[in-house]
Amino acid sequence: MSMKIEQSIEDYLEAIHIVSLTCKDVHQVDLARKLGVSQPAVTKAIRKLKELGYVHTDGMHIFLTETGKARAELVYEKHRTLRRFLLALGVGGDSAERDACLIEHIISDETYEAVRRFLGDGE
Repeated sequence: MSMKIEQSIEDYLEAIHIVSLTCKDVHQVDLARKLGVSQPAVTKAIRKLKELGYVHTDGMHIFLTETGKARAELVYEKHRTLRRFLLALGVGGDSAERDACLIEHIISDETYEAVRRFLGDGE
């Protein structure tokens, strides 16, 4: 899978996870709003996420599978950690948010663990 597709998958999983933290039910319109994309784009992405075993639907609602939830939580954790790291470096809030969203997809495990240790989150 290409890096662009992988990033898109992770963005959708993270968005589903974030929406599910505040709303019991996740709908396609919620994801379209959160990600700033069209509903047809969400429909296409959900189809792909279903094929990969990350989500299931009941026709109206979107649910993460255990595998999807685990991956979504990992991406979300990386995002939050990287945002905190960038803010600690003095990066402004908007830039830290935007950059964390990009970095979370490409950072190596080694570098991510070093960031966690630096922040006091590691061993």
